[in-house]
Amino acid sequence: MTGESISSIARALIVGGGIGGMASAISLAERGVEVDLIDLDPHWRVYGAGITITGPTLRAYKHLGLLEEIKQQGAITSKTRLFRYDGTHILDLDEPVIEEGLPATGGIMRPILHHIMQKRVRELEIPVRLGLTVTALENRADGVDVRFSDETSGRYDLVVGADSVYSTVRDIAFPHMRPAVPTGQGCWRISIAKPPGLEMGEFFLGHANPCGITACGPDSVYMWMLTPHVERDTHMSEDELFDTLKALLADFGGNAGWIRDTMTRDDWINYRPLAAVLQPGPWYNGRIVLLGDAVHATTPHLASGAGMAVESGIVLAEELARADSVEQGLQAYQARRFDRCRDVIETSVAVGKLQLAHGDPHVHAEMLEGALSRLNKPF
Repeated sequence: MTGESISSIARALIVGGGIGGMASAISLAERGVEVDLIDLDPHWRVYGAGITITGPTLRAYKHLGLLEEIKQQGAITSKTRLFRYDGTHILDLDEPVIEEGLPATGGIMRPILHHIMQKRVRELEIPVRLGLTVTALENRADGVDVRFSDETSGRYDLVVGADSVYSTVRDIAFPHMRPAVPTGQGCWRISIAKPPGLEMGEFFLGHANPCGITACGPDSVYMWMLTPHVERDTHMSEDELFDTLKALLADFGGNAGWIRDTMTRDDWINYRPLAAVLQPGPWYNGRIVLLGDAVHATTPHLASGAGMAVESGIVLAEELARADSVEQGLQAYQARRFDRCRDVIETSVAVGKLQLAHGDPHVHAEMLEGALSRLNKPF
């Protein structure tokens, strides 16, 4: 969504071509900034299953003008149903529509979402260089001197580090920050055909290993499961991933049980340990600034990691457009984002601790509803 132009910067470098990086690239380009985007992956791919898109995340994508494509290529639902792990219905989660014409919630396959955003990047004629990162950054009074991993260099008015939880930009320019902190949980994901009769998102609670199902299209879903994480020296093979997830679902009924009984070794299965951190301020150093997982990495408990990254990209452009100087704009960006991101991260980690302690499903539901209600407020 085009807004007031940015006068304090003419040229920006976005490091990281994921959701946050593309959101910031689109938002800055639409306000008249000449943007370069780089990504370490030479093929600009995305791995993963589906992604749950809450109302606040859909609102952020509406700001980018991408809501209709997400609705067409994903799955939109009106609510999320909560069950005990055995399939007994507990309640329907209150997820009110926060804007007229804006769906309450939904899901989409992550590669499709990235394709939608990549298409918009190309429409804006933003140059994209792949297989590339930065190796040195040096602040000057009026810009940043950048050295790239291919030994080329450049000068930019602003450098945005949106290069994941393992951010190279953060490592170079923000020595006061620390790596994300493991939460003690790991997340399983499987992409599979849609169970018959599934009409909305579902959570299965009250078990040591809670799980949920998100519709991502007319015939596809992904299921996640959270388990205590156990460190090991090697990655699990595909056969071990399949056998372990099937065993973890042994106690489950409803559509989670259907997935257990229907899953095959051809279905995509992934496991990764969870970590989170809200980095201390400042989030900017001269004309270098961080957003997304590089500075506010969260866990999937509120399905808000992508939403927070998109919001941050939008807010960064908005505040730079309003401010008289780059420093004022970056200060305002951090001020708008810090407490909102902290709420998401602290609540997500707290829900994870409740799950590890086998807490009451009703308390779980109350925490989710409270957090989603707060997220519905304007960003």
